[in-house]
Amino acid sequence: MRRPSDTSRAADPPWRRARLQRRGLCAWLLLAGHLQPERTYVWVANRDHPITTPSSAMLAINNRSNLVLSDSKGHALWTATATKSTITGGDGAYAVLLDSGNLVLRLPNGTIIWQSIDHPTDTVLPNIKFLVSYKAQVVGRIVAWKGPDDPSTGEFSVSGDPNSNFQVIIWQGTKKYRRIIMLDSVWVTGGAYGSNTTYIMVETDVITKDEFYIMFTTSDGSPYARATLDYMGIIWIWHWNIESSSWTAFPQSQDSTGDCARYASCGPFGYCDFTSVTPMCQCLDGFEPDGSSSSRGCQRKQELICGDGNHFVNLPGMKVPDNFLHIRNRSFDECATECSRNCSCTAYT
Repeated sequence: MRRPSDTSRAADPPWRRARLQRRGLCAWLLLAGHLQPERTYVWVANRDHPITTPSSAMLAINNRSNLVLSDSKGHALWTATATKSTITGGDGAYAVLLDSGNLVLRLPNGTIIWQSIDHPTDTVLPNIKFLVSYKAQVVGRIVAWKGPDDPSTGEFSVSGDPNSNFQVIIWQGTKKYRRIIMLDSVWVTGGAYGSNTTYIMVETDVITKDEFYIMFTTSDGSPYARATLDYMGIIWIWHWNIESSSWTAFPQSQDSTGDCARYASCGPFGYCDFTSVTPMCQCLDGFEPDGSSSSRGCQRKQELICGDGNHFVNLPGMKVPDNFLHIRNRSFDECATECSRNCSCTAYT
């Protein structure tokens, strides 16, 4: 696999190998890190079409400038299709594995006609933009492995919400499993991951006129890092620990909230209280449990009579609710006025 000499981030970049990896009687083409003693796979080509005879597999560029992985009988198991419709044979396309971990198809003039970051599997690498949606249409999707040693398509995935351009969801099949990013009037937000003294990686969530994207960035000289979705539906933020020669997860990324923070686990008018030792479902002020199961949510203690001296209560630290209506170009006071005169409006932010 060809690698350019002018794209190095460090003297010894971590993502430098595309290889066939055997799992039992099958094999897949994976992008592998060389950090020893642990080999880390960050991208899979033929995840749902494994090779049964790895010794006779072939990876080549055909006369349409497509990168094709074939079995011993010449059957295409996976194809990276060039995006330029005018490309013909003889353009001299070649494959390059960049030090960023991005596998690209290039023309001699430097034009990229295909790249693996547009087709992620279960991993997002730093300093590469993950496009969630474009012009309100969901684009990017992270899909977990089926098991710890099985890179085929799993049941958990991460993508934007097709019904809202302001949130990112962990899905279990077609059902919402967890809401992980919710934006309201803030067009650039994010967070930092690291120790108390050092930030290893910074997450930035950005909405522009046409795009909603996420980017994890690292500074020069910082440890290598990555974000992954595992086969149990948990997102992990990892960094390379030089002293132990192993990957270490940030505590912020662990699934410490249990069932409480899963989608709709606290039901209508319920919320997950993280201030207690063990996070648990609670009812908002003025509400009481609706039955013995927290998933049934809460009900009003007193029936609401619209317009009869009602007022809104400030609830800090709450997520924007699902299926919210976004009204542009309104100040906070204008939102309050508009919600007050609409009996179906239960909250605003």
